[in-house]
Amino acid sequence: MSKGKNQHVVTHDGSWAVRGAGNSKVTKIVDTQQEAIQIAKQIAQNQESEMLIHGKNGQIRERNSYGNDSYPPEG
Repeated sequence: MSKGKNQHVVTHDGSWAVRGAGNSKVTKIVDTQQEAIQIAKQIAQNQESEMLIHGKNGQIRERNSYGNDSYPPEG
C-alpha cells in the first residue's frame, strides 16, 4: 500500500499538470508532458506512491510504483 497520494500526469487547458489523487486543484502546471512526468516522479518517489501518466484522451497509458509494490515484477 502506498504511503502518499498517487500522482497523476494529466492534460490541463492545453498544457500538462500534476495532480495528487483526490485533489481538486493541480499541484503544478507545465508546458510539456515530459516536465510533468519528472515532477510527478519526484513527488511519487518522495511519498512512496504511484505515478500515473494519462494520455491526451485521458486514458492511463503508463503507471510506475515507487513504494512497496504489492505486485512486484517477477524476474
